[in-house]
Amino acid sequence: MIFVAISINPERIVRNTTHKNRAINMLSGFSAIFMACSLALLGGQYLPALGVELLFLWGVATFIFVRGYVVALRAGMSSIGLTGPRLAGGTICYLAEVAGAILLIIGRGVGLYIAALGTIVLFAFLISGAWLLITGIYEEPAEG
Repeated sequence: MIFVAISINPERIVRNTTHKNRAINMLSGFSAIFMACSLALLGGQYLPALGVELLFLWGVATFIFVRGYVVALRAGMSSIGLTGPRLAGGTICYLAEVAGAILLIIGRGVGLYIAALGTIVLFAFLISGAWLLITGIYEEPAEG
């Protein structure tokens, strides 16, 4: 869905800081989910090793998410979808991933379940973010 959203009107996405950062967040979020799933499916891996890999991955993804939101809010170009609950919800999902990774590093298998729950909820946030990207492009007046 994110690829469709970006391909519909890439010029408007690139010119609008909110849309551009939302697209970056969606792409990095989906990429992080696919990489985390791939890492978790590697066989013969000890929990602490998986935890270190996931901690690095989700640490970078969390930074990209929060930075993108802050940049979009400061730019003040489009307020569509830039709400406190969306920021809090997404951040909680990313922090659940980080917490799960830390638990894996200390050898606690429950970390995998916490990370999985964070991933599932994050996936829903990313889908809704892609939808906001599509609708946000058309709710703003065209320049010209």
